[in-house]
Amino acid sequence: MEPMKVLVVEDESAIAEPLIAGLEREGFEVEWAATGEQALAAAEPDVVLLDLRLPDIDGYTVCRRLRERSDVPIIMVSARGEEVDRVVGLELGADDYVVKPFGLRELVARIRAVSRRTRTQPVPDGRLQVGELLVDTRARRVLLGERELKLTAKEFDLLAALAAEPGVAVTRHLLFERVWESRWFGSTKTIDVHVASLRRKLGNPGWIETVRGVGFRLQAPQ
Repeated sequence: MEPMKVLVVEDESAIAEPLIAGLEREGFEVEWAATGEQALAAAEPDVVLLDLRLPDIDGYTVCRRLRERSDVPIIMVSARGEEVDRVVGLELGADDYVVKPFGLRELVARIRAVSRRTRTQPVPDGRLQVGELLVDTRARRVLLGERELKLTAKEFDLLAALAAEPGVAVTRHLLFERVWESRWFGSTKTIDVHVASLRRKLGNPGWIETVRGVGFRLQAPQ
């Protein structure tokens, strides 16, 4: 299998060089663009890490122009942490947003997560099917066979996040961000409470597997 190609768009060499070295150690093939124009002229990668503050074109413009011609996954990287910046970036077509400083392990997990999401085929009518479990994201209904499950709003969001990537171990931090819309990196015990409740309502704890040290995986029980 060919290594995943990552385009790092970052004008500060003091940031770019150790980041590139770390990604290469993780097995990625990395190209570096120090300006927006270089990023737009580069060969299309598998994932783009896009800094917002660039010397020629701002990252939002680069994101918009990339999205006009390609569905390549884009992770915006910035020192800005305000919600409005995240919202603008996501509305322009970015797939994820990380705020400096960040750890390499977190970034690698996000790269792999956005890559999986973009490889997943769209689900007709917003329906996610895992075995006999059907999660209808538009109607916000969950059916297990013929039985409809009564879930709280957060339970539904958590189950939908897992059902979007069946069989994949989804990290606690990614679940916390997607479901609670927070970049909290302290205790994530609230997820355990909701998972325990979901297991009870699903009637079989085998639906949601705990992946030790990582997070949770949704799959039809054997």
